[in-house]
Amino acid sequence: MKKMAKRLLLFSLGLPIIVAIIILLPHYNHLVINVLVVVFSALGAAEMTVLLAPKKLTISIPEAAILGASIPAAMTLVVSFGFVDMLVPGIITTAVSWLLISRIISTGTVLENTINHLASGFTVLLYPGILMAWIIGMGNWENSSYIILTFFCMVFAGDSAAWAAGKMFGKNNRGLFPASPKKSIAGFIGGLIAPTLIGMGAVFQWPQAFMPDERFFSTLPAGCILGLLTGIAAALGDLGESTIKRSSGIKESGSIIPGRGGVLDSIDSVSFAAPIFYLFFRFLFIQ
Repeated sequence: MKKMAKRLLLFSLGLPIIVAIIILLPHYNHLVINVLVVVFSALGAAEMTVLLAPKKLTISIPEAAILGASIPAAMTLVVSFGFVDMLVPGIITTAVSWLLISRIISTGTVLENTINHLASGFTVLLYPGILMAWIIGMGNWENSSYIILTFFCMVFAGDSAAWAAGKMFGKNNRGLFPASPKKSIAGFIGGLIAPTLIGMGAVFQWPQAFMPDERFFSTLPAGCILGLLTGIAAALGDLGESTIKRSSGIKESGSIIPGRGGVLDSIDSVSFAAPIFYLFFRFLFIQ
């Protein structure tokens, strides 16, 4: 019950804060949101070091945080300050080059563990940062406030609906996902219904932002498809992070966020859903 209360408190406070930031602070293509993405990517990469350590994949927390923040930071410079697009692949190339050459003068155990270090480095460079960076890309769109707000509402509503449906109807239909045996079919379905409804509502609430390409889709089906696919991606992101934790033998990635665990526990759905939402929004709607 204590964990439930913390979860509800976090939701009741966290979502309004995010809504306020998106609506009230859209300056520089949502610079505040972009900076938060950079910070959470760095913290998530730092937490990954804990999950990697039991498999003898070691990397220092500062190095992991810098690598994890690098791609979202480059995207922020491009989107918010107009830096050239080539900055992003340039930063990726620099990070990979660093991982390849940083130990060329090492000896002994450090040299022997170079492959472990490479694997760890590539992991924290890509997850969660490269997935979270797609949120920053949304800031370039017209009516981006409504679009980003819809994305976060889809993910958070899906997560909350999955939790509530699992609590109410999931008692006898759990165990479908070995990596997260407490997850239920009822919860999975609930987690798809909520974002689908939000997608359907968004196209009517903000038609200027959600204008479908009518050569392929009409308004309501386009919103339905976007919400459904985002909900599926969010659920898979949660299960994917659960798989990593189960493989490492660690229950939670951290304890920084009350009622949720670690940063990765809180952004797993957001990070995996972001590229799916971005790509299918571009496919379904005119920008």
